[in-house]
Order: sequence, then C-alpha cells, then structure tokens
Amino acid sequence: MSTTTCPTALDQPLLRPAELGDLRLPNRVVMAPMTRARATGEGLVPNGMHAAYYGQRAGAGLIITEGTWVSERAIGFPNVPGVYSEEQVGGWRRVTDTVHAHGGRIVLQLWHTGAASHPDHLGGALPAGPSAVDPRERCYTPGGPRETVTPREMTITDIRDTVAEYGAAAANARRAGFDGVEIHALGSFLIPQFLNPRLNHRHDAYGHDRAGRRRLLMEIVDAVAAAWDGRRVGVRLSPYWTAERFTADERTLADYDALVAELSDRPVAYLHLRGPAPAAPGAAPGHDAFTRYRRLFDGPLIANHGFDRETGNAVIDAGLADAVSYATHFVANPDLVARFALDHELAAGDPDTYYTGGAGGYVDYPASGLGTPSGG
Repeated sequence: MSTTTCPTALDQPLLRPAELGDLRLPNRVVMAPMTRARATGEGLVPNGMHAAYYGQRAGAGLIITEGTWVSERAIGFPNVPGVYSEEQVGGWRRVTDTVHAHGGRIVLQLWHTGAASHPDHLGGALPAGPSAVDPRERCYTPGGPRETVTPREMTITDIRDTVAEYGAAAANARRAGFDGVEIHALGSFLIPQFLNPRLNHRHDAYGHDRAGRRRLLMEIVDAVAAAWDGRRVGVRLSPYWTAERFTADERTLADYDALVAELSDRPVAYLHLRGPAPAAPGAAPGHDAFTRYRRLFDGPLIANHGFDRETGNAVIDAGLADAVSYATHFVANPDLVARFALDHELAAGDPDTYYTGGAGGYVDYPASGLGTPSGG
C-alpha cells in the first residue's frame, strides 16, 4: 500500500518501531530540539511549564529537548535552561518523570555557543572560540540583539575544561532521568566553529587540518559517552549550514565526510542530520544529502529539515533514514503522531509566541482528541 494514502499507523514507515543504539522507539516520529526561552526564573531552571510542554508531546518516538547549557560559560541566548546546577537537575527530573509517566522517551541536547555568544551573557567577559576571529553573527541578549565581537582564543586548559563540562553535563542528565543525550554540533556555535577553517586558525592539536579541527567533537563524544551504559549519545550535525562564515562548499562537505566516517567508530547511538534547505518554500526535501551520509555512517540516522508526513514516510521507505525529526510541526500539534497516523490536518503555530516566555503559544495548543496509536 502506498505510504501517502495509508489510513492507519500500521501502514506507515514513520509509525513502525525502531532502535537507535540502545534507545528503543515505538515510532519514528522524533521531536527535534527547539529553543523556546521559557526558563525565565532565577538560575535558568526548568519549571512546571517545561514539564507540561514535553509531557504533552510524549507520543513522539523520541523527544530531543531544546539545547541546554553545559556551563555558565556556554550561555548565548536568554531564558534557556542549563544542566550544570543541582537546581537545574531537579527541574529536569520533573520533566523526565512527566514524560516517562506518559510512556515517552526523552534525551537532553547539550549546547555551548562559544564565540557566537556576547559579553552581555557572560558578565562582561569576552566569549571564547577556537581563534580570535569574529563569527559575524547576531546574538540575542536580554537587552536585545547584538552583533558578535572578536572572541578570545581558547587555551588548551579552556578546551580541556570545556570537554569536562560536557562530561559533567551528561552525568547530570543521567541523574535527572534522561534516556540519553544529544550533542549540539550544528549551526554557528562552538563545535562547528572548531570544524570551520574560516574560524579555526589554530596550529596545535585542535586545528591545522581537518583531523585537528574535529578533535574537540571527538573528545566531547568520548567524555559524554562515559556517563552512559551502552549507546545513548546522539550527535546532531549541519554540513549544509550557510551563514556569514559558513559555506557548504565541497571543502566543507569533504571535511564532514571524514568526520561522519570517524563517528562510526565512536559509541554513538545515532546521527541526527540537518539537510540542506528545500529548493523552494514547500518543496520536498531532497534525498542526496541523506544518501551521502548514509553511506558513510554505520549507525542509525535521523533525517531533519522540511519534512512532512508524506516525505517523512518516503525517506524512511527508501532506506535513507531510520527516523525523521520535526520541529515546527510539534509546536502546534502536541499529538503529531496521532495526526500523522490518521492523516488529519495539522494546526499552524504562531511565530510571535515562540520565545515570549509565557504559557501562551507554548502549552496551550490543544490536542485533536484522536489519541496516540502505538507502533506495530
């Protein structure tokens, strides 16, 4: 039966069970990480709204949380929670208990903005990056958007401390009850800064050539994996990211080819790949990027960027991905799995409420009342 006309969960590739390392999913509809800026209290602690928000979406095969700060030095966006204090661990425990009580699975995404942060987030101190090169990004601060500045170059001690902070954050995530973690290595932030020769001008073991530029990520993977039994660490990459200092040229893609191949030798549960932007608004995502990295990575792959029900089923049916992640569809459709299963119309979210800090546009989107079918 065609995946585009199937009426029930059992007929769809998206609704079949899957295994991502040691993570066992009842379906392949993954909730992608989304910054929502709701940690508005003191100490960037997850609150009751976070528990409600993620609990409402527990029907996803896997929830990946918003990017979460591994330390105070990692901060680069207002009202984003951390996982470096006991209070934050306690707040996240409330979230994981809620998701698990609803039968869900949830992993925590670990984030560090590096040179893309701003002194306004760091008590006036300069942000740190691979080299003293301004990434030319816009950083959102409590006082409004600011242009980034020239960062200070991280010392070897800085790098070792950062790797240790990732390891501690992973251990905190386990104590908070998460089922695993995902390493945020996409966009214009710390890890992609090290991967980028336009920003990484180092001549030591963390630069100079592509092997050196990817060393930070490999050390972070090893440090984070040490906190877990089995394969419960995912890595999210964006080889096709474009910005002022980021270009998806053949040199960049060749660097990522080597990186992805090396990740196959690490204790990675899955690769979460953000593909290139669709050719036009509303166009179906192309398969070339996922074909490219499917050949290079031996483990499970989550496809992301621009998918809907039909195209998500198609990329899995083609054998190019094991799961598909959705971001904006989950904003206004907490029961997205049920809507996909029964081919019901999706609600649209309100972008004006994405980062406002309150309950509106966060936990007040209604479910359709369809229920959430289990995978077959």
